[in-house]
Amino acid sequence: MGVLEDFLKKHSITEIESTLADMTGNARGKFYPTRKFLAENGGRLPETVLVQSVTGDWAYNHYDIVDARDRDMILVPDTNTLRIVPWADEPTAQLINDCYDTQGNLHPLSSRTILRRVLALFEKEGLRPVIAPEVEFYLVQKNDDPDYELKAATGRSGRRETARRSYSIDAVNEFNPVIDTLYAYCEAQDLDVDTLIHESGAAQMEINFLHGDALDLADQVFVFKRTLRETALKHDVYATFMAKPMQHEPGSAMHIHQSIVDIKTGKNIFTDNGEFSDAFYHYMGGLQKYTPSAISFFAPNVNSYRRFAPEMAAPVNMKWGIDNRTTGLRVPVASAEGTRIENRFPGADCNPYLAIAASLACGYLGLKEKLRPTEPITGAAAMDHDNVELSRTLEEALRLLEDCPEICEIMGQSFVNAYIGVKKSEFETFNMVISSWEREHLLLNV
Repeated sequence: MGVLEDFLKKHSITEIESTLADMTGNARGKFYPTRKFLAENGGRLPETVLVQSVTGDWAYNHYDIVDARDRDMILVPDTNTLRIVPWADEPTAQLINDCYDTQGNLHPLSSRTILRRVLALFEKEGLRPVIAPEVEFYLVQKNDDPDYELKAATGRSGRRETARRSYSIDAVNEFNPVIDTLYAYCEAQDLDVDTLIHESGAAQMEINFLHGDALDLADQVFVFKRTLRETALKHDVYATFMAKPMQHEPGSAMHIHQSIVDIKTGKNIFTDNGEFSDAFYHYMGGLQKYTPSAISFFAPNVNSYRRFAPEMAAPVNMKWGIDNRTTGLRVPVASAEGTRIENRFPGADCNPYLAIAASLACGYLGLKEKLRPTEPITGAAAMDHDNVELSRTLEEALRLLEDCPEICEIMGQSFVNAYIGVKKSEFETFNMVISSWEREHLLLNV
């Protein structure tokens, strides 16, 4: 604990946020006075916090997932995740924990465990994934009544955007106060954020992370989401990572750039003498074959599937292409060492640990099974109704996951059972709500 104690003393920390990601990717944990945290050396939490739904409910199979006694799990802080909390009123630090059961094993229901599990498979093969996430989000006006539609936040001019302003410098400058605070908070937390651009939606932006270790980048996205929400509140607006927050605006994604490095040589296995290697094609084949079964990890909420609509700016089929943004699997033009695959399926609402784990799992299966992909397309990927190959509802996606033993084994069958139980509970809760569309079009016409 020497590193921890030195950090706390250096920054005069009086309080610590001891956190972990639940199944939705949101932070759970405890606030500790510094002295109490050091005395406990980690602490405990009920394991049930890992499997609570986004509505705060429990899965229908809750007591098949966790012990009926509501047992504790052991939290072990990862000092690599130690950061200050720049928006706190008092000097505060934050830590992300690994979760263990009382027998000393990584807890099988923890999102961080699942990513560690997948990374261990690569390490066993002498391989190390390299990841670079791109996270899209919207800034919207405060909305305290969920019956009202969201509206884009207004910038310095006092006017809301109406036109498509992709990559507009002036459109970003409208929100300079928010962006300046965001970058200051990110720098204070050593988040490796790179460029920020304006996306095509009204007050929609994207921030890119520098490439690096998969677990570290998942941690950073987890922290970044909290950071952006706090930044927005400081400026009296909301930041949302909903996949499709507004009817007439495009959805928000979390694209995952990924490559694989040979641990011994440090070389990118996706290239061979300046050409795509067999490993590249196998990995791409795995993504093509298994993404439909893993899509619930990329699109984890009922709202996520509104983003996968024909003629929208999101993929609906499994085609791939070189420098082709109309495909779900894009290969940017890059140097040999920078050769990578961009998975464009995950929404911004995904749990970063699970989305990265699932994407790597699909590629890993392709490597092990020596799969081959289709030929890359050279034109636009057809995005009409006849070419939709993805699930259009969460319930359908969960059925595909349940019927895929390969993904279930890699992610852990007990975890998959819990995930399906929680997400089915969310779907059924959502399905009970009668929408305004149904009242408008069905009330007197059917």
